[in-house]
Parts: sequence; structure tokens; C-alpha cells
Amino acid sequence: MIKVIFCLRRRPELDAAEFQRYWLEQHGPLVRSHQEALGMVRYVQCHTAYGTMTDRFRASRGAPEPYDGVAELWFESWQAIEDLAKNPAARAANKELLEDEKRFIDLANSPLWYAEEKEVYPG
Repeated sequence: MIKVIFCLRRRPELDAAEFQRYWLEQHGPLVRSHQEALGMVRYVQCHTAYGTMTDRFRASRGAPEPYDGVAELWFESWQAIEDLAKNPAARAANKELLEDEKRFIDLANSPLWYAEEKEVYPG
């Protein structure tokens, strides 16, 4: 299984609640609508839990401000990802998703990468 990990920072004009609401209620269904064209196996949104517990946890480790959330997009294989470039429907879906992401994500400050999951402890 191959994942895209996308650490999201919100656009500066949005507060955390606006960002999370848009991401879940607008962007999430849009991603879901393109699942077949993109060959995604799974899509997960991890929304940051703001508040005292997160603040104390960060402070105990000297950690920086958290991302506003992390998206995980799961694919069957490297080949499945490579095949997307040959698929006009996938290219159109990616274009539409990027245009929507520009509405709520600070793309220049939101790193993303491919990852291979290595299970350390079964769960």
C-alpha cells in the first residue's frame, strides 16, 4: 500500500473551524466523487484537536505549532499511481481537486509526499 501524506496549513484568512468545516463538508465529498478516476483505496482526514491538551503536549516536547490537519490518500501500488498520468479522467480530477484546495489550503506551506507504511505494532 502506498500513501500520499499531505500536511495541511489553512489559508491565513480562515480560522481553524472554517478550515476544518470546508475540508470535511466541501472538499471531502469532492475527493470521494473522484475516487474511481483516481484509483484511491482510502481517504482519511486527520483534523487537529486544538486546545489545552494539544498545547500541553506540544510544550512538553518543545514542538512547533501543529498543522491544521493531515490527509492520507491510499493507493494499491506504485504502478497504480504511475498509471494516473495516462488517465485523462484522473488528470481532470486532479485539476479540479487542486483548484478546490487553493480555496482553503496554504499550498506553499503544506508539504506532501509519498510514503510506504511499515507496521511496527499490530492493531
